[in-house]
Amino acid sequence: MYAVFRSGGKQYRASKGETLKLEKLDADEGAKVKFDEVLLVGDGSDIKVGSPLLSGTSVSATVLKQGKSKKVSVVKFRRRQNYLRQHTHRQFFTEVEITDIISGGKAAPKKAAEEKPAAKESAAEKPVAKKAAKKKPAAKKAASKKPSTKKAAAKKTAKKAAKKKT
Repeated sequence: MYAVFRSGGKQYRASKGETLKLEKLDADEGAKVKFDEVLLVGDGSDIKVGSPLLSGTSVSATVLKQGKSKKVSVVKFRRRQNYLRQHTHRQFFTEVEITDIISGGKAAPKKAAEEKPAAKESAAEKPVAKKAAKKKPAAKKAASKKPSTKKAAAKKTAKKAAKKKT
């Protein structure tokens, strides 16, 4: 059995017994953490997908350690501008071990605000489809000719030749 849950603005796929590095959580080492924002639960061919979340499902985990990731260099550079900025960055993380996946199994209902725009879109699409079917193909326009630059160049050379003779 596996679950996809949301934490720290990211989504993670986990199953029981796995260890994951998440964005930093405010929890001490050894503390139990519960993730309620579960998006999907799968068990073989039986997959339950929330819209957007599954109600009554959660993922439990224990915090193994808090730490910092490897150092990453950050370089900002603009050529020919005498601009160079060099920094380094270490991201905080929390390592957790997934202890249990509790499946309630029912998809949370969509909010009323989310359903209304979908209904408007379907009603708006029908008239557009009818209008598109009634349109006649547009007639092709005749290609307009641009004035040739050869005549202007010939006049300039004629003027230059006339000046040289005098």
